[in-house]
This record gives sequence, C-alpha cells and structure tokens, in this order.
Amino acid sequence: MNRLTTQDAYRTPDRAGSWIGRSSPNTVFYAKAFLIVLHAARMARKGLYDDERWVESSITTVRALESVGGDFDLQNLDIPQKLDSPCVFIGNHMSILETFVLPCLIRPHRPVTFVVKQSLITYPLFGHVMKNRDPVVVGRTHPREDLRTVLEEGEKRLAANVSVVIFPQTTRSVEFDPQKFNSLGVKLAKRCNVPVVPIALKTDAWGLGRRLKDFGPIRPDKRVHIAFGDPLRVTGSGKEAHQSVVGFIEKNLSAWR
Repeated sequence: MNRLTTQDAYRTPDRAGSWIGRSSPNTVFYAKAFLIVLHAARMARKGLYDDERWVESSITTVRALESVGGDFDLQNLDIPQKLDSPCVFIGNHMSILETFVLPCLIRPHRPVTFVVKQSLITYPLFGHVMKNRDPVVVGRTHPREDLRTVLEEGEKRLAANVSVVIFPQTTRSVEFDPQKFNSLGVKLAKRCNVPVVPIALKTDAWGLGRRLKDFGPIRPDKRVHIAFGDPLRVTGSGKEAHQSVVGFIEKNLSAWR
C-alpha cells in the first residue's frame, strides 16, 4: 500500500496488527506517532518536508494504527482523483486522526491544505509540520475575524490551485450536531466559484483525552470510516449545498453506527 488511492476503496486486510500492538495499543501507537511527528518536524525545520514526505507520513500513520489492530474502511477515494479544479473539502471533525490521514487520500491527486486553529501550529514538533503546509490559521475566539481570515486566505490558496479542507464545527466531537456545523466552507466555495466536496468521518478510534484532547485512548475496536461525497456546485445563497453536505455526513454516520 504505497498509495491508498490506487482504487476507489480501501479496507484494512484481515489479521493486521501485531500481538504486542493489540495488547498495548496506546503505548505502541503513541510511540510510533511520536517518531512520525519527530521525523516530520526535523524535515520541516530543514525545509525538506515536501508533499511526498507529507503523504508518506500520512500513510505511515495509517500503518501505525493498523499495527495495533486498527481497522480502516475508506470509500469513494476516486472522487479527489476526478476533480478538475481546486475545491473546498468540508467534513465533520471527530478527532485529530483525520488531520493525519486525509493528506494521503487527497494530496497524491491535488495540492491541499487545512484550515486549522492557532493552537495547532504552536504545538511542539507538530507545529513545525503544520506551518510547513501553509495552512489557513484561525483563532476560534472571534467568529467574524475567523470568517474574514478564511475567506481572504482561503481565496488565496484556491487561486493558487490549492484545495482547502475545513471542519466547520467549533470543536472536535464524537456526536455530530448540525446546529453547530456552520456554512463557512460553502461561503468560501461560493466566493471563489469552486465546488465543495463533503467528507464524512468516523475517527473515534483515536479518542479525545480529558485533559489534552489530542491524547485520548486508542480504541482499535472502533473502525475508522472515511467517505468522500460527490462534488457540489454552490448556487444561490448556498443553503442547498450546505444542507447536502450535512445530509451526506448524517447519512453515513448513521449507517456506520
């Protein structure tokens, strides 16, 4: 599996994972994840962390979770391959795992970056990696300021043929609440006249921590589901496109549960 996107779907092979990984998933996975981030940060500081290395880090993270018994079910992987323009990918935000995994599903086919919160680029080690990817950075404390930042900076990325991944929820959550899922991604797509591509994500195999959200329990028994939806053109006010994105996410989450 040098590339996850050679077909339109991917499923973890049976009997993946070692005995020690299954016995101590937290210890083994976090040790591997630390080494992945450490290596990436070193490359980023040297200016050597290019797209190929980003994709490789992403695939290695998939392998790390599989090594402790994690199970991936990835669907509609051909959609990013078929895009003929940049787009705005819009997904629900369940855990930090999607930030690690999505690059290897999208970047082999299209340049891409993320909308991320300010605190993410100040993390030790991981902050160097994220800054290297030229993300759109928001503070998440002043909604109007964040709206302006996403629209202005997102437009620059899209004009440069770089797609943008945005998670419109205010925070990561296992439960999907449409009322807390804003239409910022749709507004950006409308402004730049590019399609939106919905992404449904179930990534609670990497749980949320009580004190530090990014360091929760690893639960290999919870299958990781990721599915891309068909590209949508934003017309009128964008309400229809927003509802279609929400409906796609709700439909898939319901099926996966």
